Amino acid sequence: NTMGINLPNFLLSKSKNNRMLEYQDLDHIDGVSISSVCANLYRDIRDDLVMFYFRDGASYASVYTQSKIISENIKWNLNQNSKKIYSLLVNTRNANCFTGRQGYKSLEKIADQISHELTLKQKEDEENPRIIKSKEIIFGCTGTIGEIFPEDKIRNRIPTLVKNIKYTQNKYIWMKAALGIMTTDTQPKMSMENCKIAGSSVKIFGIAKGSGMIQPNMATTLAYIFTDADISNEILKKLLKKNISTTFNAISCDSDTSTNDMLCIFSTGKAKHPKIKNYNDRRIRDFEEALKKVLLNLAKRVVLDGEGASKFITINVENCKNEDEAKKIGFSVANSPLVKTAIAGEDPNWGRIVMAIGKSDVSINLEKLSIKFGELSVIYNGKLNPNYNESEIVNYMKNENIDININIFTGSKKFTTYTMDLTKKYIEINSDYRS
Repeated sequence: NTMGINLPNFLLSKSKNNRMLEYQDLDHIDGVSISSVCANLYRDIRDDLVMFYFRDGASYASVYTQSKIISENIKWNLNQNSKKIYSLLVNTRNANCFTGRQGYKSLEKIADQISHELTLKQKEDEENPRIIKSKEIIFGCTGTIGEIFPEDKIRNRIPTLVKNIKYTQNKYIWMKAALGIMTTDTQPKMSMENCKIAGSSVKIFGIAKGSGMIQPNMATTLAYIFTDADISNEILKKLLKKNISTTFNAISCDSDTSTNDMLCIFSTGKAKHPKIKNYNDRRIRDFEEALKKVLLNLAKRVVLDGEGASKFITINVENCKNEDEAKKIGFSVANSPLVKTAIAGEDPNWGRIVMAIGKSDVSINLEKLSIKFGELSVIYNGKLNPNYNESEIVNYMKNENIDININIFTGSKKFTTYTMDLTKKYIEINSDYRS
């Protein structure tokens, strides 16, 4: 396997049901360079270490896991408060969590080494070279919790990573990077949009990984968004915070939140457009719309590739008192093992949905409650629809995409949650994850 791609998982994806698998062609984006190598972090030969390099630096914003136990790389990232980032290094196979002093010290040493190597690269390649500092480097780690962090294996590959940096990107390089950050995923996750800021063309590219332990507030999700727009850290932060709530924070595969979640956006400033001074500037509304599309596309791909998934489930909860209540009901249904197993078995057991709505601790208008599978009405005005036709619903359950539409009738707010079914395969994957 000379390509060094994550071949076993890639082949597995061929046997999976491949909705949404048409990959977008992420091509070149100014100011971003990528390099992927195999650091032998796994038994098989595959890319497992990916470096993103911003030769002129990038403005950035990040959101991290809300777990009370966080990995050493997230502690590191939170401790660096530099205006610009020059490099992001992502390793798989090891979460660098519960590694304590060793895990953190390893990152210090790796950051020193990267800053040294990239400073040399600046001297070779730039007219006005700058000294890159270790605090201008951040890390993404994903994999098993509590194993010693493989500092030496990673440090041995840094010179090769830096040497392999290509200043012109293409589809193959992005694909390699997207494959390089995967763990139990079977498919690389990529998305792109083009948009305009004040008439100037701007690109937004994104890659992500995540398959299990996904109820974000970020989940073992790593998602990295790159744009050539010129937008400040403060505005990027606001854009990210606002648009994550209906995208990455609207998905669940199995209700577990990881210790390592991170979503970052990097802005290289290479697109020429007028300075955006504040978040409310209407000239960035098109950009925001495109960013939301990239985030939602990636978030849906994470669910589609949920461990063992055979169905993609959309739960629309409408007419609630507030968005929070709609979200509570949506996640109560999305995270119910009984609902998820019924859908895996193509059983239209609507009683389980009623149960999940009831336990969500949200007041509902029972006289009006309505539940539909797709367009097919099951519960109408709080009772089984007199025209309920079980065989129609049984037929609907055979679809790969299942929509559950719930109407609560206590207000006018709504929320959409995305999840997948719970199959025997999920148990197989997670009962021998470390072997």
